[in-house]
Amino acid sequence: QVQRVQSGGGWVQAGGARRLSCAASGRTFRSLAMGWFRQAPGKEREFVGGIRSGGGTNYADFAKGRFTISRENAKNTDYLQMNSLNPEDTAVYFCAAAFGYLSSNYDPALYNYWGQGTQVTVSS
Repeated sequence: QVQRVQSGGGWVQAGGARRLSCAASGRTFRSLAMGWFRQAPGKEREFVGGIRSGGGTNYADFAKGRFTISRENAKNTDYLQMNSLNPEDTAVYFCAAAFGYLSSNYDPALYNYWGQGTQVTVSS
């Protein structure tokens, strides 16, 4: 069992930056594929980006060039660095994890372990 605890949400002005963190319990962190998702009011949960156990990353189109996902295995933590935020980025952000290689890592149904979600609000 893997537990994920998120931190770093809050309010930010448009054009600003925010870093979200997601810590995982257990000694199997290196084997986990990580994903980040977000859900705005009235909308479905959408893929933000992911990082595989080997460190490879991929991103949704809206995140490319603005968001960066990284992982720090020694701290059992992965991060979502968000830059150039705009009001359309306002949402609850979730981290997720799963064991193994996820070829379709944009599919939330493939993830077994989720963080509690953290609100990010971007004001204009």
